[in-house]
Amino acid sequence: MKKVECIIKPFKLEDVKSAICELGITGMTVSEVRGFGRQKGHTELYRGAEYQIDFIPKIKLELVTTDELVSQLVEAITSAAGTGRIGDGKIFVSNIEQSIRIRTGEAGEDSL
Repeated sequence: MKKVECIIKPFKLEDVKSAICELGITGMTVSEVRGFGRQKGHTELYRGAEYQIDFIPKIKLELVTTDELVSQLVEAITSAAGTGRIGDGKIFVSNIEQSIRIRTGEAGEDSL
């Protein structure tokens, strides 16, 4: 099993969610986060004063899936979240040792 975490632009959430659901993946965790990478924030004017926005609002998605679906999932996220502009986000893939559904006690891929 693999855990796929991705950081995307907030307005791309529905597009990414639709692409993920088309693969038959039934669950994900969504968090509103703030951060920066190469984009490094930006400056804005408010009531005539200029100030620096260091942390940019983003959406973090976390999904656990089977090894077989990982490449399709990464491709679906990349195509749905991509705008071709700086700040599109990142995808991280890591191994999952074990998964257990609390309600039923199912383990491994059965718990997904």
